Amino acid sequence: MFKDSFQNVPLYQRIYTVVRHIPPGQVATYGQVARIVGRCTARVVGYAMAVLPCDTDVPWHRVINGQGRISLRTSGNGSTEERRLLETEGVCFNHQGRVDFNEVGWFRQ
Repeated sequence: MFKDSFQNVPLYQRIYTVVRHIPPGQVATYGQVARIVGRCTARVVGYAMAVLPCDTDVPWHRVINGQGRISLRTSGNGSTEERRLLETEGVCFNHQGRVDFNEVGWFRQ
């Protein structure tokens, strides 16, 4: 879907393009975004999300880890803010802090 359209686009911009397609109320994993972008790892997607400015239009909060949890941040309240933003969109977390990918996963079957 994306690969043919951005061969010459810088890696972080390709990541941001994919993340912008995640609809409100749905989540994708770092690994899922990496696979869609191609030639990328989940860790690189995490780095790309970490360097976004506060006023970004990229819905960074819709990218979570493969366990269905929000990855902890080394500083600040980013984890709390991420959960708040997701809950505002209707994403529910269980008592272990996980989402159900069958309910809110992007491209769920």
